[in-house]
Amino acid sequence: MKSNFAFVTLCAIILTACHSANSETKKTPIAKNTEKAESSAAQNKPAADAATILARKQVPILCYHHIKDLKPGDGPMTKTYSVSPAHFAEQMKALKDNGYETILPLQLYNYLLYGGSLPAKPVILSFDDTDEEQFSVAYPEMKKYGFKGIFFIMTVSINRPHYMTKEQLKTLSDDGNAVEAHTWDHHMVTKYQGEDWEKQLVQPKKKIEEITGKSADYFAYPFGLWNKAAFPELKKAGYKMAFSLASKRDSTQPLYTVRRMIVAGQWSTPSVLKAMKETFHLD
Repeated sequence: MKSNFAFVTLCAIILTACHSANSETKKTPIAKNTEKAESSAAQNKPAADAATILARKQVPILCYHHIKDLKPGDGPMTKTYSVSPAHFAEQMKALKDNGYETILPLQLYNYLLYGGSLPAKPVILSFDDTDEEQFSVAYPEMKKYGFKGIFFIMTVSINRPHYMTKEQLKTLSDDGNAVEAHTWDHHMVTKYQGEDWEKQLVQPKKKIEEITGKSADYFAYPFGLWNKAAFPELKKAGYKMAFSLASKRDSTQPLYTVRRMIVAGQWSTPSVLKAMKETFHLD
């Protein structure tokens, strides 16, 4: 009973406070022309209204930050936002063993807006803040299972110590991962005024596109915090979809308030799977 209470309590903290058999099995990746054909086919259908999007079954989206072992003296927030490499490896194997397949944001977008097809058990792996261990630790582990992810980048951190380099970001993108925007320097969207929109939305998008050679169409809110003033600015900047954390989706703009779940460092792998089912109402 105590363990159940602790689990529920930790879930509540994360939901309110802030805010993947060794598979060297060769899996044929989706060819780019096939992916484009599927996207075009989906977009030939009429776009769904907000109510229809909200009614669609949610896709579980996991949010990771640090993939590293804790150090003595690390505080509660660091413990929550840090998943050890061993636990991350265990979680990736569990997802694979339980039949999950990763999808990318374009597939989610086509599903939500046009009713496009998805795997039987889709999941999105997302990573915030540009941390270098996401490339050196998480990425190789994901590759074992043919998993792809979304890497949300603070452009101010690129090439700085302990953060990813331009070359690493290009490698992720070239290997089929999505490299997307997470502002310039992680300031809260809810406090933007005047030139902030250009600095935090427009310029990071352009910077990422320069690095990857691909369009950066998706955005993650720092701390998961958003307000209605952000929606027209995101659209004007050219973002198709934006990701929050566990807050309720906006009833009029669900594509700009897509929910994610932080994977807490204190959770066991069974707890992660349980939280996924509960958070995204998968049963």
